[in-house]
Amino acid sequence: MIKKIIDFSLHNKLAVWLMTLIILSAGVYSAMKMKMEMLPSMSTPVISITTPYPGATPEDVLNGVTDPIEKKVKNLSSVDKVTSQSLENASAVTVQYKFGTDMDKAQSELEKQIEKVDLPEGAQEKQISQMSMYTFPIISYSLSSDKADIKDLTKRIKEDLVPEIEGVEGVTNVTFSGQEVEQVELQFDDKKLKKNNLTEESVLQFIKGATTDAPLGLYTFGSDLKSIIVNGQFTSVDALKDLKIPLSGGDNQADTAKASPEEQAALAKMMQAGKVPTVMLSDIATIKNVESRESISKTNGKDSLSIQVIKSDDANTVALANDVKDKVKEFKKNNKDINAVLMMDQAKPIEDSVKTMAEKAIIGALFAVIMILVFLRNIRSTMIAVVSIPMSILMAMLILKQMDISLNIMTLGAMTVAIGRVIDDSIVVIENIFRRMSDPKEKLSGSELISSATKEMFIPIMSSTMVTIAVFLPLGLVSGSIGEIFRPFAYTVVFALLASLLIAITIVPMLGHTFFKNGIKGHHDDEAKVGRIASFYHKVLEWSLKHKLIVSLLSIGLLLGSLFLTPFLGTSFISTGEDKFLALTYKPKPGETEEEVVKKGEQVQKTLAENNDVVNIQYSVGGENPFNPVATNDMAMMVEYKKDTPKWESEAERVLNKIASFKHEGTWKNQDFATGGSTNTVTVTVNGPSMNEIRPVTEQLEKEMKDVNTVTNVSSSLTDSYDAYTLKVDHNKLSERGLTAGQIAMALNQRSDNKVVTKIGDNGKSTDVVLTKEKESKWTKDKLENTKITSPLGKEIKLSDVVTIEEGKTSDTIKREDGNISATVEGKIKGKDVSQATQDVAKKVNALKHPSNVDVHIGGTSEDIGESFSQLGLAMLAAIGIVYLILVLTFKGGLAPLAILFSLPFTIIGVILGLLAFGETLSVPSMIGMLMLIGIVVTNAIVLIDRVINKEAEGLSTRDALLEAAMTRVRPILMTALATVGALLPLLFGGDGSVLISKALAVTVIGGLTSSTLLTLIVVPVVYEILMNLKQRFTKDEKKINPFIPTHDASTRVHIKDNR
Repeated sequence: MIKKIIDFSLHNKLAVWLMTLIILSAGVYSAMKMKMEMLPSMSTPVISITTPYPGATPEDVLNGVTDPIEKKVKNLSSVDKVTSQSLENASAVTVQYKFGTDMDKAQSELEKQIEKVDLPEGAQEKQISQMSMYTFPIISYSLSSDKADIKDLTKRIKEDLVPEIEGVEGVTNVTFSGQEVEQVELQFDDKKLKKNNLTEESVLQFIKGATTDAPLGLYTFGSDLKSIIVNGQFTSVDALKDLKIPLSGGDNQADTAKASPEEQAALAKMMQAGKVPTVMLSDIATIKNVESRESISKTNGKDSLSIQVIKSDDANTVALANDVKDKVKEFKKNNKDINAVLMMDQAKPIEDSVKTMAEKAIIGALFAVIMILVFLRNIRSTMIAVVSIPMSILMAMLILKQMDISLNIMTLGAMTVAIGRVIDDSIVVIENIFRRMSDPKEKLSGSELISSATKEMFIPIMSSTMVTIAVFLPLGLVSGSIGEIFRPFAYTVVFALLASLLIAITIVPMLGHTFFKNGIKGHHDDEAKVGRIASFYHKVLEWSLKHKLIVSLLSIGLLLGSLFLTPFLGTSFISTGEDKFLALTYKPKPGETEEEVVKKGEQVQKTLAENNDVVNIQYSVGGENPFNPVATNDMAMMVEYKKDTPKWESEAERVLNKIASFKHEGTWKNQDFATGGSTNTVTVTVNGPSMNEIRPVTEQLEKEMKDVNTVTNVSSSLTDSYDAYTLKVDHNKLSERGLTAGQIAMALNQRSDNKVVTKIGDNGKSTDVVLTKEKESKWTKDKLENTKITSPLGKEIKLSDVVTIEEGKTSDTIKREDGNISATVEGKIKGKDVSQATQDVAKKVNALKHPSNVDVHIGGTSEDIGESFSQLGLAMLAAIGIVYLILVLTFKGGLAPLAILFSLPFTIIGVILGLLAFGETLSVPSMIGMLMLIGIVVTNAIVLIDRVINKEAEGLSTRDALLEAAMTRVRPILMTALATVGALLPLLFGGDGSVLISKALAVTVIGGLTSSTLLTLIVVPVVYEILMNLKQRFTKDEKKINPFIPTHDASTRVHIKDNR
């Protein structure tokens, strides 16, 4: 079969050329059309449930909304964890599923359960959505004008720009903050209400009933079915003003005894006519249109509007961002007075990363070419070998495009890594063709020689390719984000290697026959006339085979010595990017007003503006944004820096320390966008049955962690508490006055400001009608006690007559994890060594005294590292098992594969020394590098041992076969190793474009491959001879016991037949 493929390529050159051109063209086209992203697309198995509950305390939210929802979702299939936050005015429940869950099906099941939850009156509709790595904006603009006011600016942007951006393909949402919104204010006149024997509660209930908008279903009209809808919605402010409020019936019956004779006569006449006396709403309340800012947004100290664009999961980030930029440019052409500042652009770092990685790939390819040229010293042979690089990469891209895998730093990094490996198969084939053509004793010539030389090397190159591919199979066992991030990396390498194998047996022999049709002139060196390297290696190996014990002890000593250095290696998760951008957030202290938060924002903005490296500062207070999904008074501040900002790694810490000197009551944090969230933190979680029990433990832990030198910016999720007044009702006294506890609550609730009463809708436009109050002095306990409630009998009752007020505390936010009250203490790790910081924090945690029903455990990056390392460790063990199985099947025995596997332990020497030399830590990228090494290193040993077995089959002794193989295989082994090293060298320098495929992976592969290659050439032959000697001795012993066992000779030895 293989011979037929090779012969087809040799005898159908035009067809092969045409197929090559087609594949090249398709590969280039696919590369140009591939989506560009920073990271591979990941399906985040998280669903969030947000429920607004205006006017409710965190306890009310917990009991009325959060707890019922948690109970409904916690037992759903594949649910891994349920966490929640009960805030003032809102509930946020997060359901985390196991990776691999069908999230569409999971969301459908969850929605069915959530429908069964009965929400308390006042709670609004639940918002259910799947979380995504694209939840955060990909591009953000700040818009301002020196001429137009906010109202005009809002109108133009909302009408002319936002619809254009929303129309861009792939945009799922455009959030808008700082805008001015139109609303209608409704303010009651207490005296007029009293005069008409009305209460706010009764009037508001009537307004709510009057504006009912509900479908009644289908009714039969003759032979047709028609839908009937009750539509009571107001279409104008005047219609609302003219609404007539009934004065009679129920609780609102007028006190006619106090009316004048004329009024009594008019009332009697109306009632006789079947009419209810009424009063117009405008007679008892002031109703007016107003403009108000929904949130505050400022850029570089000026009022501005902020636009943030969120994309769909499958949209092309770069293309979408460029389309948005074009829309903004077009908008500015028609609105020259508007300044548009690009605050955040995720497309730019993606383009920079792709460009940088592409440059590194090209430079790596050049290094690999130079290495081959140095060894072959023949330009035509080098050109033939090098053709496998672009062909393999483009064929891989063609397949990746069909799988809808994007061009990102993982796939590009994999291509850079693969460059050194895809050329290996071609090197081995062309080197064998070149060597045999140079051999004057060679009997074959022309196409027969090339076919034979290619077929001779098929088994070793196929085995080495299959082995390298096999090491990536266990990545399927790695779950979570690491598995999803590195799977495209594995796909890319696998497709490129399969392509390289195909190229090595088709295009390479075809080109070899084309370029060397008349043989190789001037290079007919006998195999005995080897180069200096081969001659030196022959002497070293000969000495090593005679002194096996010394070699074994030295090798084991080097291995153990390197293992003793492991404590000096730190551990980390994944390197974070260094975009010159800070995303600061401020969580106000409970009770802080919007005005107070804005003042703090201005203070920080002015301080940051003094830094010459800061380009732009934009912050917004209130409104909905990715950091503030429930639209509280939280502040989000974006700070853009110059690209050449010095000491960037410590900038966030410096800024936060400076802010800390302002002694703000709330909490400031820096959000790390590098890989979708902070990857360099240590988090300690405190769980317990109640807030009272976990609060002292959490506060003590926060204090202790601030003393840890390896951690900075320590903060806890605990928030300050509100002073709370609990109204204990006297039911008997309430009954005597015709009141209930519910009526008390509703009456007091009506006193709250900015409550949406109804909406006015006209032509698709909806305007809120908001209840406002006259400006009153601040509430006090005395004022609360003296508050008067109107009973159904029309009498005013002082609150203190029916309730007792108890003082206490209530939390601003109540967090829960799997049903327990939860709090976290988080700190940013200084430097790269996560393990040391985790150990330091663990000492504090272990020394912490806490009740037995309170659980304290360390999570964050250390937890991610532990889980990822254990999974990758299992993946490596599985890879070794798979590799051994493939080798056993290839060599049809177990001893040769066992000798080959002895090349693996010595990769550790180079890995450890390399990481220490370059100041890198043991991280996920370095672990992936080790996994790759299993396949790469074994390849060299396969090439060597395959030759040994072939020569043994020809009748040579084991030692002679080893020495002969050393002479003929040292060149391709060194060429492939150095080509791989050369291809990876660019990754060692300038890490700006390789966030995840970092220097650590390159250091790991280069160090491990270097040490293993050098020792493979010595240790594997030594181990192989020891195993063969043991086998012969065992066979002799068996023969003494059983004389019928046949004598062992070369024909019975496990071998791969030489086909020359």
